Amino acid sequence: MSEIKTALITGGSKGIGYGVAEVLIKEGIKVAITSRSKAAADEAAAELNKIKAGYALGIESDVRNFESQKGAVDAVINNWGRLDYFIANAGIGHFAPIQTLTTEQWHEMIDINLTGVFYSIKASLEALKTTKGYFISIASLAGTNFFPSASGYNASKFGLVGFTQAIMLDLRNEGIKVSTIMPGSVATHFNNHEPSEKDAWKIQPEDIGQIVSDLIKMPARTLPSKIEVRPTVPK
Repeated sequence: MSEIKTALITGGSKGIGYGVAEVLIKEGIKVAITSRSKAAADEAAAELNKIKAGYALGIESDVRNFESQKGAVDAVINNWGRLDYFIANAGIGHFAPIQTLTTEQWHEMIDINLTGVFYSIKASLEALKTTKGYFISIASLAGTNFFPSASGYNASKFGLVGFTQAIMLDLRNEGIKVSTIMPGSVATHFNNHEPSEKDAWKIQPEDIGQIVSDLIKMPARTLPSKIEVRPTVPK
């Protein structure tokens, strides 16, 4: 087994996932990023490899499909021989009052934001046991704070926070750490937003990357299981 540690990030071709990948590669960790689009995954990996050649791998994968998630984990093992960190980042939001929220929108949020994380830990469990690894989910402050026109999104993120905290209790005795990061406003393309200079006040994707880096550097005896993070000065 190679001594170079590796990470797998779902939804890593842009936004928070890409920001986390940048930070980890700069710290000498090989990173595989997934996207439902092979072209997007490959393009993002090519850019990341400019930081450190051979340290990024693009994988086409859909978190809504367990076999697809298992295939992503297998690709990391086949290429690099180990998996140390899994960052479950893929997510989607549809914001509408319950009167107009569609059943398709509901199922897409639950399938990606919640069931996708279930598939992620089930697919990576044995690999993480081998390395005494770390599983980190990217949730949201919407996982504890409800707001109008967000019933489906709130449900998916409330569920994700509860799920991640429960598996933390299941897995810590097996040497696997589990944490969830709950950001507020982040400057990303989420919900078709186009980041600009007006978003300078928001949390930046690389800030979440720094939190991930700090978590994996914590002493083995210490587990910050839930981290809330907000912009310092909201607008």
